[in-house]
Amino acid sequence: MKKFPNTKMIFTLSGILAGTGFLGLLILIFATLPTLGPRWLFFFFLTLLAVGVSLPLIHFLHRRFPSEPQVDTGIILRQAIWVGIYCDLLTWLQLGRALETSRAIFIALGLIVIEFLLRMRERSQYQPTNPTDE
Repeated sequence: MKKFPNTKMIFTLSGILAGTGFLGLLILIFATLPTLGPRWLFFFFLTLLAVGVSLPLIHFLHRRFPSEPQVDTGIILRQAIWVGIYCDLLTWLQLGRALETSRAIFIALGLIVIEFLLRMRERSQYQPTNPTDE
């Protein structure tokens, strides 16, 4: 049986990711010119910040609404990475002035469907241990 991720570990990882992303964005915004290299670094640090901020929220939601099979650290981290990718996509579209509400909703729905299908696949491969077999 999988063990639910430790809250202290999740908050430590979240602090490291969010702190690195926030400090990186601050340095990048105030100390560089918007050329090609810093623009890619902007998306990298934005991803770190979004993942770090969303990690405790996703952990809380999984603790509050448990599922079967129980989630592990990889699933929580994957879902936080989806949030980071979503923030990057919205920022990319806004820079090109192509962001619309309907497009943002469709992208979010697409990412939710992908995660739902991944969780459904994990659920189909779940085999609970029977205490009488041991």
